Amino acid sequence: MAESISVLLVDDHAVVRQGVKAFLVTQPDLSVVGEAGSGEEAVHLAAQLIPDVILMDLIMPGMDGVEATRRIKQVS
Repeated sequence: MAESISVLLVDDHAVVRQGVKAFLVTQPDLSVVGEAGSGEEAVHLAAQLIPDVILMDLIMPGMDGVEATRRIKQVS
């Protein structure tokens, strides 16, 4: 069996994260390795967890998903 694809979920709404995670965990080739509720937290967790995929909300208070993605790409 192939390795699963690691996913980091980022959304400022916990209910949205829970709903997306509930779907993703049903997929045998995906593994949710972390969840972030803000852009700042996403940058920190991405550096720590090094996920294969980041599912990023673009519109969040504080650091939005576009800026968080920019910072994550600078580090990687």
